[in-house]
Amino acid sequence: MARQPTASSGRSTFRAILKTLAYSAILGLLALVVAVAVATAYLPSYSELTKRNDLGQMIRVRAANGQVLVSLGPSFGKWLPYDQIPPEMRAAMISTEDRRFRSHPGVDPIGLARAVGSAIIKNHRVSATSTITQQLARNIFLTNNRSFVRKMKEAILALALERKFTKDQILELYLNRVYFGGGAYGIDAASRKFFGHGADHLSLGEAAIIAGLVKAPSNYSPTADVEAARNRSSVVLKTMAENGFISPAAAASVNPADIRIEKTTNNNSVRYFTDWALPQLDTLIDQTTEPIDVWTTLVPAMQVTADKAIAANAPDGTQGALVAIDRDGAVRAMVGGKDYVNSIYNRATQAVRQPGSAFKLFVYLTALESGMKPTDTIVDEPVTINGWSPRNSTRTNLGPVTLREAFSRSINTISAKIGAQLGFSTIADMARRFGITTPISTFPSMVLGSSDVRLIEMTRAFASVNNNGVAVTPYGIRKVVTADGRLLYQHEPSEERVLVAPWVAAEMTDLLQSAVLTGTGRAAQIGRPVAGKTGTTSSNKDGWFIGFSSGLTTGVWMGRDDSRPVPGLQGGTAPARAFHDFMIDAVANRPVEQFQTQVPIPDWQLTPEEEMYGDVSMDANSMQPLVDENGMPLNNPPPPEPGYPQQQPMVRPDGTGEPSQQELDQAFPPQQQRQQRPPPPPPAEPRSSPPSDPSQPRPQTP
Repeated sequence: MARQPTASSGRSTFRAILKTLAYSAILGLLALVVAVAVATAYLPSYSELTKRNDLGQMIRVRAANGQVLVSLGPSFGKWLPYDQIPPEMRAAMISTEDRRFRSHPGVDPIGLARAVGSAIIKNHRVSATSTITQQLARNIFLTNNRSFVRKMKEAILALALERKFTKDQILELYLNRVYFGGGAYGIDAASRKFFGHGADHLSLGEAAIIAGLVKAPSNYSPTADVEAARNRSSVVLKTMAENGFISPAAAASVNPADIRIEKTTNNNSVRYFTDWALPQLDTLIDQTTEPIDVWTTLVPAMQVTADKAIAANAPDGTQGALVAIDRDGAVRAMVGGKDYVNSIYNRATQAVRQPGSAFKLFVYLTALESGMKPTDTIVDEPVTINGWSPRNSTRTNLGPVTLREAFSRSINTISAKIGAQLGFSTIADMARRFGITTPISTFPSMVLGSSDVRLIEMTRAFASVNNNGVAVTPYGIRKVVTADGRLLYQHEPSEERVLVAPWVAAEMTDLLQSAVLTGTGRAAQIGRPVAGKTGTTSSNKDGWFIGFSSGLTTGVWMGRDDSRPVPGLQGGTAPARAFHDFMIDAVANRPVEQFQTQVPIPDWQLTPEEEMYGDVSMDANSMQPLVDENGMPLNNPPPPEPGYPQQQPMVRPDGTGEPSQQELDQAFPPQQQRQQRPPPPPPAEPRSSPPSDPSQPRPQTP
């Protein structure tokens, strides 16, 4: 017969279980004490935690005037000691995140018991019950994964933090390190981002908005959803009143709709500049993880003006780029496209396009260096070089012309003659000397700009002419300093490198000035001395204008990314107008600077066709004539021979369609109706070769 369990044996079993539980609790408590003691010993010091190096590197890019252009990585703001944090901010955060913060040891047992009980009753998982101290431990030492092991580590670290630091220190660490969205870490960074001022001047309503961000920074960010942020602040104010941190009257006195939110700038074009400038840090400073401020050369007002100039003048369906370089190489404005958000491709520094007649800068620099002068005469006549026959835009020839007039009217045959006389490789060497790094062809057509170039390099070349023939190297970073003001890098002027003699640069400026005063670049005039050159490629695929005035050199390019023709696009139209719109504001506060040479009043005027197509590079080998031998328009030109591209139809500058017969008759009058062109005046003084000693000045011509 089986023995029935007695009451005494049951009590023994119960006591054994209690003993086991007690021993387990004692062992667990001892283990917890040891774990907390070890964690406390290995915790960083308070001063180390205030450095915030573990949050990643912050890079603030500043404009020339100190304005922050863009912040990359985390934004920290100023570290605020506890006594400088407004009481409203401290109260709002404690009320919202941990109302028993002042009484618990780092882990809130009451809150944890309530969370567990609610989970059992409602049959769902335990909700988050992290205290401010636990959140600080997680943010500094752990990740956000929801495992039981992570929660245990979080609790141990929280207890260790409470043992090592005071409540005020913990709250100070938390408020200066917690993430508030938009890259802002700490209340000062958040306050500056959302309200435009430091956190030491936060109002009650502003503090409520910041406190409400911790729960879900992306959902309640004022820059993302103003109404959501204001509605959340109302909840925070109500909670503060219910928990006794503020009176109900104080909560009611705040109208969230009256809280001013800092507007964010929408000038995304500065990213073209920062994308170009910041990679240069790798060669300027040693690798570092500490926060740095990068002071750049960009002038915000010029950047805004440049953006507007491109947007207002670039034809529909095209892209535009602009870069402005100061006399020392400082890049003051850079636009790489119409909209950085839609296209990050920087057409000012990355795109390679044919420059057309703008490349004639190097042709005429070579001519002037060889001893030619602006007043020298060359015959404009049909020319064939190794089977290549260039055409002028008028499809006619003017006979004897001065070098100045040939450049101003962008006469293609003269450029071809110069190339044949001096050597096409010599012109290519001149382009490389002035900073062109893309491959330069040495075929005869290269004189008309058939080789691809970059806008920033072409602008650099013109800037070097403006700098009396001394090389100009574009740069975008002035200095780099750490958050505490330690200088890591300071830009130093590069050693002067003379590219051409000063008189060559002065004579080139003479030619460039004449192109703006009386030639194809007249739309670029701004009421003060300007020198520059237009460029238009075949079929109006690219339009260029590059020029300088008052020490600032600006290059403009327009065209389509797919290189399709753009009706009405010439360098002397939209690009020159964009140059005008930008420069007239950019140099408004600069003193007027006269050039070393004065351009005389010409004895000629542009023809109607030159007004339309004066700088177009034309190749007779790849084009069918639109006029006969007498200059009369051909109604039905023969189809192109096999192997030659189809000539694009002629269009008006405004892109409204093909010109009428009357317009063509005016542009191409019969040979017998043309006025007899007077011969050019003789040079003012006998031509002299440049002196053999470069240190001696060369006689200047009027």
